[in-house]
Amino acid sequence: MSETPRRLLIVDDDAGLQSQLRWCFADYDVEVAGDRESAIAALRQGDFAVVTLDLGLPPDPANASEGLRALREMIALRPSSKIIVVTGNDDRANALQAIASGAYDFYQKPIDADVLRLIVDRAFALYTLEDDNRRLQRRAATPLEGIITSAPEMQTVCRLIEKVAVTDATVLLLGESGTGKELLARAVHQLSPRAGERFEAINCAAIPEALLESELFGYEKGAFTGAVKQTIGRIEHANGGTLFLDEIGDLPPTLQAKLLRFLQERVIERLGGRATLAVDVRVVCATHRNLQEMIGNGQFREDLFYRLTEVSCAIPPLRERSGDAMLLGQVFLHRFAAAHGKRLSFAPGALDAIDQAPWAGNVRELENAVKRAVILADGKQLSATDLGLAHGDADTLLLRDARDKAELHVLSRALARADSNMVKAAELLGITRPTLYALMNKFSLR
Repeated sequence: MSETPRRLLIVDDDAGLQSQLRWCFADYDVEVAGDRESAIAALRQGDFAVVTLDLGLPPDPANASEGLRALREMIALRPSSKIIVVTGNDDRANALQAIASGAYDFYQKPIDADVLRLIVDRAFALYTLEDDNRRLQRRAATPLEGIITSAPEMQTVCRLIEKVAVTDATVLLLGESGTGKELLARAVHQLSPRAGERFEAINCAAIPEALLESELFGYEKGAFTGAVKQTIGRIEHANGGTLFLDEIGDLPPTLQAKLLRFLQERVIERLGGRATLAVDVRVVCATHRNLQEMIGNGQFREDLFYRLTEVSCAIPPLRERSGDAMLLGQVFLHRFAAAHGKRLSFAPGALDAIDQAPWAGNVRELENAVKRAVILADGKQLSATDLGLAHGDADTLLLRDARDKAELHVLSRALARADSNMVKAAELLGITRPTLYALMNKFSLR
């Protein structure tokens, strides 16, 4: 993902506090404004990830109306910026009004630099995630439209789909329920030379066994009671295009032999008919079942399995896609909030809870959780509780903490391997001994 500029706008009429906050946020690109007009002018000239806004701006610091006016104008001008309002100890009512108007968070004076720094860092981390999501949404539509991911695991799957789509090979998509198998099947069709023809999808588990054969292969008039006219099946209907057989692992054994013959000969016979009909169709299958295990249990034909797996593609579950849960959570939040005319964001800790949840139902479960939370939302932010999740570890997004954890892990391993020999440990780490001693002091290692 692209690196988001660390731009911070400080809006406060106290010159001493401006200087203090500049020092506190020395690693940010800081700009200060002393009143509403200059703050709005700064926002018009550039995009700031985070804004700290003193509600007690002149000329009316008593009731903070100037600060609330500035807040409303800022939100209208830069709705994606995270605005943190700073208030006095006796100004809680206006702080709550600011949150209701769309502010990200509030902080009461007197200023504790460390606490305010934590709030700003978390706001910036959230802005970065949302900004990366907006970048993804601005990309031109592709045949893989609908597949939203930043995870290397899913990007590998997408590259495989792009390569195999231009061929006529039969594709088997393997993955848990809700991982996006049908979206990838449609991508295979849209990227193929058959993109202009029909895409026919059928769920083998959703149709009763007694009806599935006629649904797939069609039937002649009089083939059975109620067959009052000739009806073509799904396979014949997809002629020239792509046939998607979802949940192929639930195909009854009696139909597996007939499907195998179709895959081998590319001809079908309608139920009650004698004539063979040639059909030119691309076949894509999907299942959440373990077909190898079913073969061992005699539930699935081995010869059919090898016909279906000219190309096999395993789709990783959401819990194994690095960062995708948070990214998709943002996408679903924006989508459903817009659909219901609401303006919502995730509360601190909610994204961490999303990232840490197991999501047994994968993308479908996450989508339903966010949609339900948006529909039932009363405030401006969705918490982990609103999503039905346990609270996440809010510190997991801090780069400094992650770096410290990694440094301590590697340092401990090097010291153990070197049997606490400083020269050897420094060589293993590729650093000088003074640097090694500095790291040991940093983590209180002796």
